[in-house]
Amino acid sequence: MKHVPVMIREVLKYLPVDPDGITLDMTGGGGGHSAAMLKEISAKGRLIVLDRDPDAVVRLKERFAEHTNVTVIHSNFSDFDQVLDELGIRSVSSVLADFGVSLFHLKTAERGFSFRSQGPLDMRMNPADRLTAAEVVNSYSRETLANLIRKYGEDDFAWNIATAIVAARAIKRIETTVQLADIIASAVPKKAQKPGVHPATKSFQALRIYVNGELDAIEKMLGKLEKYMDKGGRAAFISFHSLEDRLVKDYFREFEKECVCPPGMPVCTCGKVRTFRQITRKPLTPKEDEIEMNALSRSAKMRVAERV
Repeated sequence: MKHVPVMIREVLKYLPVDPDGITLDMTGGGGGHSAAMLKEISAKGRLIVLDRDPDAVVRLKERFAEHTNVTVIHSNFSDFDQVLDELGIRSVSSVLADFGVSLFHLKTAERGFSFRSQGPLDMRMNPADRLTAAEVVNSYSRETLANLIRKYGEDDFAWNIATAIVAARAIKRIETTVQLADIIASAVPKKAQKPGVHPATKSFQALRIYVNGELDAIEKMLGKLEKYMDKGGRAAFISFHSLEDRLVKDYFREFEKECVCPPGMPVCTCGKVRTFRQITRKPLTPKEDEIEMNALSRSAKMRVAERV
C-alpha cells in the first residue's frame, strides 16, 4: 500500500527545517513526512522519529536504516520529553505531529480500525495496551456509550446508536468491525445518511480516539512543548477532528499571552511570558488537487507556531 503524507507541501513550506538542527517527527507512521524533511537535513543535523505502534517502528527502522542521522523510537508522542531526555537532547528546532490514523491501520483488517473490512474489534494503536474497542462496546453502559460517541464523534444520533449496540450485544457479543458497522447503520435514519459517507464513520472515530486516549495524549504533549523548543523553532500539528484542532488552537493562544492576571491588576504578578507566536491564525487546509488524490486528507487542518 502506498503511503501518502498529508499536506506535505504545507509542511515543507511552513515548517522550515534547520539543516544542522534537530527535527522531531512525533508521529512517524509510514515515514512520508520524515523522508521529505530528511532531504533538508545535513550530515550535522538529526531526525528523531517516534511512533506508538511497534509495527510502524519496525517499518520506519527499515526505511531509514541507511541514514545514520535518523533515530526511530517506539514511544507515544505524549512522552516525547522522556525520549529527548534519554537521548541527551535539550531542545529541538522543528516539531511535527500528524494526529490522523495511518493508511496502514485502515488497510490492515486485523487491526480493527476500518468498518469497510472484516476484522476484530480492536482499534489499539499500540497492541500492548489493555483496552480494546470490543471491551468498550460490550461492557459500557448505554449512557456512557452515548456520551462517548457524542463527545468524540460529535454524532447527533449517539443515543440511538448506543441503544442499538446495547440491544444487539444482549443477543450476541459484538466481535467484529463489520458487525458493529451494521448495527450503527441500522440506528441512523436513512434520511440522515449522507451519500458517500458511511453512517458508522463518526462512531468508529469516537471509539478510536477513546481507546487510544488521543486527546489526553495531545494535551499532555502540548503542555511540555515550550520547554523543548529552540528559539525561532517551529511546531506544526495536523488535526483531523475539531476537538484535536481546538486543543492546538487553545494552547497556541495561551502560549502567545504575555499576562494572565485578572483584569484591573495595577501590576503584573503572574510572571507569564509569551513563548510562541502563531504563524497560522486560521488553520491551513489541503488544496483541492490533494483531496482529489487522497480523500483521507479532506478533513485535515494544520496549525503552526514559532518559539520566541
